[in-house]
Amino acid sequence: MSEPLPGMGLFAPYAPVEPRASSVVILYRRARDGVGVEVFWVKRERALAFAGGFYAFPGGKLDRDDADVPVQGAQGEEAALRSAAARELFEEAGVLVAEGARALSPEALAEARTALLAGSLKWSEWLSRHALLLRAEDLKPAGRWITPPSIPVRFDTRFYLVELPETATASIVPGELSEGAWIRPEDALSRWSDGTALLHPPAQHALQVLSEFKDEADARARLNTPPYCPGYVAQRIEFQRGVRVVALETPTLPPATHTNAYVLGTGDLLIVDPGSSDVKQYAKLLSLVSSLKAEGMRPLAVVLTHHHGDHVGGALAVKERLGIPLWCHARTADRLDFQAERLLEDGEVLELGGPLPQRWRVLHTPGHAQGHLCLVDSRSKAAVVGDMVASVGSIVIDPPEGNMVDYLTQLRRLRDWPVTTLYPAHGAPVPDGPGKLDEYLRHRAQREAIILEAVPSTGATLAEVVATAYADTPPLLHPVAERSALATLEKLVAEGRVREESFSWFRVGA
Repeated sequence: MSEPLPGMGLFAPYAPVEPRASSVVILYRRARDGVGVEVFWVKRERALAFAGGFYAFPGGKLDRDDADVPVQGAQGEEAALRSAAARELFEEAGVLVAEGARALSPEALAEARTALLAGSLKWSEWLSRHALLLRAEDLKPAGRWITPPSIPVRFDTRFYLVELPETATASIVPGELSEGAWIRPEDALSRWSDGTALLHPPAQHALQVLSEFKDEADARARLNTPPYCPGYVAQRIEFQRGVRVVALETPTLPPATHTNAYVLGTGDLLIVDPGSSDVKQYAKLLSLVSSLKAEGMRPLAVVLTHHHGDHVGGALAVKERLGIPLWCHARTADRLDFQAERLLEDGEVLELGGPLPQRWRVLHTPGHAQGHLCLVDSRSKAAVVGDMVASVGSIVIDPPEGNMVDYLTQLRRLRDWPVTTLYPAHGAPVPDGPGKLDEYLRHRAQREAIILEAVPSTGATLAEVVATAYADTPPLLHPVAERSALATLEKLVAEGRVREESFSWFRVGA
């Protein structure tokens, strides 16, 4: 991504989407050794649009049919939410929480579960047919969380705490879920700390509460009162320990609307890409840093991945407010209109002290911008990648600042480093970093072949090439497409497959 290009016009102010109602069940059982509890967590399939590759608990959005299910002890929305919770728990974990469930054989339960997942069976009709009764007391409220406004897919989610019924067993059906297992909360948090299990704030909070389980009443009280969550919206988002994100609204290319600022570290802190010049936006970042300082942490520096306006808009204000230096690559520093105190070079390691020390290796990754940097955590191999990839929208390679040969070289370098989770500037984390980088390389190769095919031996202007090669792209984005097409054509010229003459492009040997 980058700042809007000439010819693209103005974009409407950002309007958050309305969250959809959903329900989640925190299923637990007493640990076999009698100490504490275990929870049943699931891993969402990587290809899912929302929270793909994250660990979570069984749950999902309300279906119309949920409102038709009577729930003893609840009415209206409260009944529908519990119905959804019970249905999702049955579909995703195979656990039926209903009066009369013991009368059904394992075979009957498995058959119904398969039919529900296939959409060939109505939940309300099946419950009625077998005289199964849902009771509010079996699904105890355990918190409410609303997806932050910056996320394009949002949910208003009610959580329910459920102890595994006697004789019931939990399992997953592969599809939307790739894993399901019982785990001690403290072991799950250890994996979150290691970066091998990404968690959203509700799951992280639930695991922290249940890792200190005393009794159900105490757990529910704490689950219902999470910290840093005014209006049910998480203000502290830490997908893995020491990697926090604050999405700031910026003038970036659509469909992206925000640029992610990252706060790295568990003691010493780096603030990466405070991209918004709007005080209301970067105030959110400063508020997070202030709360971390109150816990004994220390801001060390502002770090820029590159110089584009949607990455540096608030950099000067943030560094001055915090009284810390700014670090970036030399090719970024010479494009700024304010001072950089330290020039970072490829191969440097940024040491961050704290309870969980971090060592972030600096990789110089030109292509999108000449001074572009990525940071790779030496322990978890997580990578803050700026505009190397995006999980919303695409990356523009805009000559002369952008260079397609350099960009492709750095995509391969990152893939082979190796890296694990990618933290892009735009959109959600990417758990399968190498897979995403391979996807980008394949896409660029496919687009290059289409662009080459669009260049006739008799010649065509850049606009004519784009009209053919990007026929699948909305005309509003053609000014953006022209820049990446130009970068590809320059690559093809360097390889001798295309020649340029008088602002027209000719395929060689066609």
